[in-house]
Amino acid sequence: MRNSLDERASKTIDRAMAMTGKERAALRAHAHHLSATVHVGQHGLTRALVHSLDDALRTHELVKVQLVKNADVTAKQAANELAEAVKAEVVQVIGRTTTLYRHNPELEHGKGTAPAWAK
Repeated sequence: MRNSLDERASKTIDRAMAMTGKERAALRAHAHHLSATVHVGQHGLTRALVHSLDDALRTHELVKVQLVKNADVTAKQAANELAEAVKAEVVQVIGRTTTLYRHNPELEHGKGTAPAWAK
């Protein structure tokens, strides 16, 4: 009985974090005008890079990440690994650029206020 409750709770949490197609499309539209904030260099996915990405997501919520041309991993692999490391969602991957989103409840969200990534 206990396991079934835990499984249902984890499924509910997964669904709560899942983004709808409309939400993803809106974030892609907002991300179009953004420059890459985090750059993955020759050392790949390091702890310092993950920390930097975590800081960027905390302050901006929507962040573009640029991979170097000769990276050891593909852009999709890097996007998934980074998203898992910082508990974010992959919005899109185009070429060597990926866009990640993580909601921050501490930031001001409301009508008439600009989104965190536009500030």
